[in-house]
Amino acid sequence: MRLLKFALLAATTDALRTNRRAVLRQASAGTLMVNLPFQLPSIGRAAGPATNEVVGTVNGIRRKRLGGSDIVVSEVGLGTQRWGGADFNSPDKELCHKLLDRGVLEGGINLIDTAEQYPIPSSRDKPEGATEEIIGSWLAGGKGRRDKVVLASKITGGRNVNKRTLVSDCEGSLRRLGVDALDVYLLHWPARYTPQSNWGQSLEYDWDLGQRAVPSAASFREIVGAMGELMKAGKIRGYGACNDNSVGLMGMHAAAQELGVPPPCAMENDYSLVNRRVEENGLSEASSPAICNAGFLAYNVLAGGMLTGKYGLFLGEKTDPPAVDDPDRERATRNNQKPRGRMDTRGWGNTLGRYRTTAARSAMKNYARLADEYGLKGGTTELALRFCAGRGAVSSSLVGHTSLAQLDATVAAFKGAAKGPLPAQLRWEIDRVHLQNRLPLFSNDEAQSDWLGEGFIGERIP
Repeated sequence: MRLLKFALLAATTDALRTNRRAVLRQASAGTLMVNLPFQLPSIGRAAGPATNEVVGTVNGIRRKRLGGSDIVVSEVGLGTQRWGGADFNSPDKELCHKLLDRGVLEGGINLIDTAEQYPIPSSRDKPEGATEEIIGSWLAGGKGRRDKVVLASKITGGRNVNKRTLVSDCEGSLRRLGVDALDVYLLHWPARYTPQSNWGQSLEYDWDLGQRAVPSAASFREIVGAMGELMKAGKIRGYGACNDNSVGLMGMHAAAQELGVPPPCAMENDYSLVNRRVEENGLSEASSPAICNAGFLAYNVLAGGMLTGKYGLFLGEKTDPPAVDDPDRERATRNNQKPRGRMDTRGWGNTLGRYRTTAARSAMKNYARLADEYGLKGGTTELALRFCAGRGAVSSSLVGHTSLAQLDATVAAFKGAAKGPLPAQLRWEIDRVHLQNRLPLFSNDEAQSDWLGEGFIGERIP
């Protein structure tokens, strides 16, 4: 009898949902979805062609316009954070050059994303700046190579940023790369305080801290003024910010209008199937051609490697979980001693815990099912990469590789994306998973009562 009552209740609930949707859809044609009697005030939209316009295809990889500038980037870029670094599997100089040969000279990729702070992690014999030197040595190794690439680098953020350092640090990057100009120069993270630059669970803005910290940080006017001078001097072609939000983009855009210099052409943030935060915090809206007309570079599109499936996509499956999560300590020790990737190491494994929340794992399990149902030969890796390629706001996805085989798989996925988008029904099924938890990386069911205002990595909450 109880089962019969439950079945009747479920049927009634489904019917109510269907009826509710039908009523709302009918109403939307009338009073609910009327045109608003006003328009958003103009902020003086950036001039020039629309960002993300596809302007061509090279070796099967599409090229897109970055902002309203004349900078055109491949829709997949080479991420170089660990090139020449101190990690157990950091690509050494020889492999980095091979990745550049395969990606740039053969694969249709032209975008190289780096930073003065790379490699991460660094060491005494593999210091910060070594990554730029490795790229520079490859550029110097063949005639015409500089003309084949778009170079994006970053100044270390926070208190390091001011008018003087924007110039001096840029010149340092130029010297290490052995070039006369950068194509894109980014703040690695904002000069001002903002929790949106944090990789942990902190999202709320602390008003008191903001009132104390922001006035002493470099202002948007100071930053944009220095960027304008670098452009005038021919040392950069465009600029923007990494790990920032719509406040940063619109602040720079407004300052550029006031100072009469070109507006920012690009933003860069963590973005993937399990982290669509830029669609929630206004950055996607602000970047659109209708407003600031800025490009968007997505990093960690494979969620720290979790979306490849090599660590298992959910607990309890046959594939070994990351060593830091594995309750089988003997197996965990074995994988830690011979790690498959960063998630098997204690340092990175703990730091990147955000990609392994319960909500993230639940979403990944569903994405794995969808990849299988729709016959994607590259599994969740292909699904994740082609998802990013199909998003209107994404100019390019920055992907790191530790082998040529990984790079080949990436190139294949983006060549597939150039032939056409994922099926419409699959895109809707992805959104259905997304609607179950819109911010899985910021969902935390492990927070303990004694954490007292701290998140996974000790970041303040809020």
